[in-house]
Amino acid sequence: MSYFIDRRSNARNKSAVNRQRFIRRYRSHIKRAVEDAVNRRSITDMERGEEVSIPTRDISEPVFQHGQGGKRRVINPGNKEFVEGDRMRRPSGGGGGGGSGDGQATNQGEGEDDFAFTLSREEFLEFVFDGLELPHLERKQIADMDEVRPVRAGIARDGTPARINIVRSMRSAQARRIAMRSPIKRALKEATDALELEERKDPVLRNKVRIAELKAEIERLEARLKAVPFLDTYDLRYNHLINQPMPSNKAVMFCVMDVSGSMTQAHKDIGKRFFLLLYLFLERNYEKVELVFIRHHTAAKEVDEEEFFYSRETGGTIVSSALTLLDEVIESRYPAGEWNLYVAQASDGDNWDDDSTNCRELMIKKLMPRLQYYAYVEITPHAHQALWEEYERVEAEFPDRFAMQQIVEAGDIYPVFRELFKRRISA
Repeated sequence: MSYFIDRRSNARNKSAVNRQRFIRRYRSHIKRAVEDAVNRRSITDMERGEEVSIPTRDISEPVFQHGQGGKRRVINPGNKEFVEGDRMRRPSGGGGGGGSGDGQATNQGEGEDDFAFTLSREEFLEFVFDGLELPHLERKQIADMDEVRPVRAGIARDGTPARINIVRSMRSAQARRIAMRSPIKRALKEATDALELEERKDPVLRNKVRIAELKAEIERLEARLKAVPFLDTYDLRYNHLINQPMPSNKAVMFCVMDVSGSMTQAHKDIGKRFFLLLYLFLERNYEKVELVFIRHHTAAKEVDEEEFFYSRETGGTIVSSALTLLDEVIESRYPAGEWNLYVAQASDGDNWDDDSTNCRELMIKKLMPRLQYYAYVEITPHAHQALWEEYERVEAEFPDRFAMQQIVEAGDIYPVFRELFKRRISA
């Protein structure tokens, strides 16, 4: 067997490059392992890495071997069981018999364990949120003058060395040299021609004083030509940059959670885990996304992050109170022309009397025309209630910007989250 050994010294960060190449090659294996890990662990424990195992047979590499070549007939002494043409039986218990990773001891054969390695926190979250995005994110008009970017605005004579424009500087230097040397060259040519004319005269008629004056003039002009610098500070040109206001892709996510008495503690825990996953997704993938937390029972209230996740307040259920407060907050702080508006709502679907009709009216007439996307999750193992039925009518009006899913148990959180925020393919 031949072995090819690479004895070149490792470049800087070569191991990191090799690691990324390995992750790309076995992406499907790693993604399945990550999905299993997300369903297995707590959502609050998402910010650590994960150990991934890949079966050895899936990472085998091709090898070069020297074959015997030709046709060969071999007689092996001591064989009492097989004759020519028999097919060999596979060893029981997998390829090697022992140490094959099946967890059982044996005294026969050899084997190898699965290949295991650990994903870092960033690599793990990359797989968790792979293929997800905020739908319909648009570039909005400028909200203030703080968000600018430097853009080129021509050429300037002053600037920092880092912004020097070499081509324009050399072009300016060449133009200056031509302008400064042309009259000198013209005078030098005239003096040279006059000297040649004088020297061609008969020795008796030559004017030695004139010849000496011309030679002195030629020397002076040649010195002036040499004194013209190849590059002068006057020639330097710099790229001029100005700060140009740019459209913003700022967004705000409204997290609306039902905390009424019909929401059991198990339902509230599922809702909190869903919003924690949403929070991780936004924090990792977007820089300019604000979060607004709204809790509601019979009355709605805007709260901070701590109160949203840990307050024990409860009561009856009027969902329209949350939608009304949501509309007021948008009107006062987040104009639709300057912000991308998103809403994620979690509820068990239970609502007070005919309030679900009010919710539908608010959604269709006021909220949905301004929102980029509305995601509704109903946390209930039972049949859908009136709010779900009214929201189905909203979905029919805005099929691209409204989505709804049902969560029955904690294991449904991650699949539902991926379905709500999966990347859309532009038509």
